[in-house]
Amino acid sequence: MSVLRPLDKLPDLNGATILLVGREDALLQRLAESMLKDHCASELRVHLANSLPLPSNVNRPRIDLIVFVINLHSKHSLRNVEECLNHVDSSFFLGKVCFLVTGAGQESHCTIHRNTVIKLAHTYRSPLLFCDLEVESFRAAAAQRLVRMLQICAGHVPGVSALNLLSLLRSSSGPAPKEL
Repeated sequence: MSVLRPLDKLPDLNGATILLVGREDALLQRLAESMLKDHCASELRVHLANSLPLPSNVNRPRIDLIVFVINLHSKHSLRNVEECLNHVDSSFFLGKVCFLVTGAGQESHCTIHRNTVIKLAHTYRSPLLFCDLEVESFRAAAAQRLVRMLQICAGHVPGVSALNLLSLLRSSSGPAPKEL
């Protein structure tokens, strides 16, 4: 079993790599295209994966941020992310993992309750973003936010680290884990 580690490879001085993991291929592709449209001082690389572990024989750059995409309309989406988390080294959860939840706009069609993904994010001490990736304006806003997070995680924003970002996002988030 191959575990993805954040420090397996050396950082790229002018590049930043994000890994989008999820079962929704079309949505991930549109999100990736929106991210690549965003102005970024670094060379932005977006990798898509349906699941982890990643193939070990592929020559890939260091991954600076992993975004797990969960669709509230699919229990398979949540199950896939939960299985993928077993293939991520614990040091990634120091600010280099984010959960992105889509499909929350149509609550009548949801098969996964919001509290389930909120508990998952709190369990892994990782930021949780809600976004309807079907809507272009929301997708563009999420892409812009992810690009900014990626720049911080890659070390391209002076004075701010992934741990700083994690604490900033946690302080602005919802209820504490005890309240869930």
